[in-house]
Amino acid sequence: MSRQLKLGAFLMATGHHVAAWRHPDVPANAGLDFAQYKRLAQIAEAAKFDALFVADSIAAATGEIASQMARSDHFEPLTLLSALSAVTAHIGLIATATTSYNEPYHVARKFASLDHLSGGRAGWNLVTSDNAAEAQNFGRDEHLGHRERYSRAREFHQVVTGLWDSWEDDAFVRNKASGHYYDPAKLHVLDHVGEHFRVKGPLNVARSPQGQPVVVQAGSSEAGRELAAQTAEVVFTAQTSLANAQAFYADLKGRLGGYGREADALKIMPGVFVVVGPTEAEAQAKFEAFQALVEPEVGVALLGRMLGNFDLSKYPLDGPLPSLPLTDSGQRSRQQLLSDLASQEQLTLAQLGRRIAGGRGHYSLIGTPLQVADELQRWFENGAADGFNILVPHLPGGLEDFAQWVVPELQRRGLFRTEYTGSTLREHLGLVRPANRFKAAQA
Repeated sequence: MSRQLKLGAFLMATGHHVAAWRHPDVPANAGLDFAQYKRLAQIAEAAKFDALFVADSIAAATGEIASQMARSDHFEPLTLLSALSAVTAHIGLIATATTSYNEPYHVARKFASLDHLSGGRAGWNLVTSDNAAEAQNFGRDEHLGHRERYSRAREFHQVVTGLWDSWEDDAFVRNKASGHYYDPAKLHVLDHVGEHFRVKGPLNVARSPQGQPVVVQAGSSEAGRELAAQTAEVVFTAQTSLANAQAFYADLKGRLGGYGREADALKIMPGVFVVVGPTEAEAQAKFEAFQALVEPEVGVALLGRMLGNFDLSKYPLDGPLPSLPLTDSGQRSRQQLLSDLASQEQLTLAQLGRRIAGGRGHYSLIGTPLQVADELQRWFENGAADGFNILVPHLPGGLEDFAQWVVPELQRRGLFRTEYTGSTLREHLGLVRPANRFKAAQA
């Protein structure tokens, strides 16, 4: 079979557009409506998506401007995906969990449990957090610095994956006749002592169907790329052009050899913001209907949050983006991307805020099914992507549009599956099932 692209469905309550909740076709209470999420999961699974992707923030958005955004009430991702595992059968389930405000044992246990509940469909999106407001919910006055976050994340990943190998695949014999529930020779105690964590183990969950849940990352800074090259199996990235995406793809794939990894062991899936319609004019009109709902102050507040939690309210809306110090608490890669965009296109603050209201810095495609498929194919076949995380302006309508119009076109071209051929997320993505490191060490 020829190489086929991978598709993730990014689920963000009312949709990826910051003003989506105000649109008459969007249920405003979607963040806490399980029926809505069930519908979305089943739409994506019927379209044969590889996975659902659920982002997270562990701080509510508060304040006057935040009161105009639907970003303050939503399900905790692992709880949501555990429920969705019971109403789906094939689609992967990727949840975000930060290494800055969790403990490795908790994360290892929860994702191993989700992998068992779903029959091998779990994925962990490892992030270091870019929202400084989260710190005060966990006994800190300020967010961890960039260097410390990545140092902690590297060790966090080491502990979690070590705990996932606590038991060999056949350790639990559950032999009623002999009275042996597990084989003690196939139990491995991690006994980790490091700079950030001390974790004895073992995990009190058997080794999961995938061996280990799939590890996803979203960092594109220098530290993020190096961590991804060492540990990630999927990377979600924001790239604004084919050339930038090709450079990122080549750079990240080129780092894998330094860690003894093959190029295909890591799937790179840029986010793409898609608005599709029967004609280009109809797609553009659909997009503009959302843009018309963006209050300038809301766009600028979103921009400040994405640049690294900067308060831009004191700067004139019709003025340029001010020169900002390098963020130590936010996403450095996204700060660079947005600063470059403002400079290249000479955008005012209000224009830049409005520009990112939908895609938030991700590549945007607004057009017909043929136009969208053409561009996805161009990236896929020219060294820019192994697949895409699809972001839509509103839910459920935007996902229904993509499933109804774009997926069949990709299938006609032989670029995307027409049926699931595997049962686990690893099988969907073409990733190997890892051997238990302790068993391998004994061999």
